[in-house]
Parts: sequence; structure tokens; C-alpha cells
Amino acid sequence: MSLEKDLQKRSGSVCELCSSTENLSPFAVAPKSSKDAVDNAYLCSTCQEQIEDPTKMDANHWRCLNESMWNENTAVQVLAWRMLSRLKSEGWPQDLIDMMYFDEDTQAWAEATGEGIDESEKVIHRDANGAILQNGDSVVLIKDLKVKGSSMVAKQGAAVRNITLVHDNAEHIEGRVNSQHIVILTKYVKKTS
Repeated sequence: MSLEKDLQKRSGSVCELCSSTENLSPFAVAPKSSKDAVDNAYLCSTCQEQIEDPTKMDANHWRCLNESMWNENTAVQVLAWRMLSRLKSEGWPQDLIDMMYFDEDTQAWAEATGEGIDESEKVIHRDANGAILQNGDSVVLIKDLKVKGSSMVAKQGAAVRNITLVHDNAEHIEGRVNSQHIVILTKYVKKTS
């Protein structure tokens, strides 16, 4: 069965956050990116747009979280916690956050994107020029790098697409160079997209 069919069945063909029935599609809950239903939520385009672009946030739309935060699926609970954390300056979301309880692994997943963490405590990844790096960005190596544990040398100018941030270390990113998955220090890369 496909991911979308699994999610349709699980959700009853409604958005798992706001219960909309229009423009639904799978949404991978970062930093997880698997095609397994447990790492995804079935969301409408409105919810997806506001999750991905905080400038388009409509606080009233998210009153739906009063119900969806109790969803039995962990990915949906994580998204509800993140959106409530993003909105806590509104006042009402803080009461809902206080009612939520996660085990240690789920809490770590919820906090992996930096939601709910004070700005001074956030891990911010920056390239050699100080540009902020995000998951999925492309970078280029600015010097030859010897890859530990192998004889490979990642050459200056090599492109690394679709990077993944190491969430607890601002100096490390992960990516593929010459079809080998490696950890790269951010001071040796320059953002290209």
C-alpha cells in the first residue's frame, strides 16, 4: 500500500490537524524523511503552507489544535506541539502545551526543529560566510577534505545537495559526496541555494 493510501485510511481522508477535506497530501515531519506513515501526517495545503512559512501564520486557523493535539499518531502530536509552541505568545496555546506529555524520544523529535526553544538556545548552522543553512539546502566545499575512516578526499568545489543539519551541533551537517554519506564541518562549505 502506498504512503498516501495508508495516510488516507488512517485519517479518514481529512487533514489530521484541521479536519479539512481539500488539497490533502502526505507531509514528512522533520527531521524524519521516510516514506513510513508513522513519520508523516496527512495535511491540507493551508496547514502545510503555514507550517513551512511562519510569515503566513493565521493564529485562528490553529484553534483546531485543541482537538488534534490528542491524535493517537505521534507525528500529528509532534506537529501540534510545534505549532502551539510557535503560537504561545497568543496566550491560549500555552495552556494546551501544558496539558501535553511526551516520552523522551517524542519530545526530542518535537524540539528537533527548534520550536519551543528560546532563541538564545537554538542551534543555528552557518556556512563559511555566515549564511544560515537549512535542511535541504545545497552547498559547495571550499577546500579539499580528507574523509575520516576512508581513503576518500572530498574535492574543493564538490556540490553537496539536500544537506541534513545535525540538530545538536551547529558545526556539523550531513550530505553525500561522490555517493558517500559524510559529516561535513560547516566552516568548509558555502551555501549555493
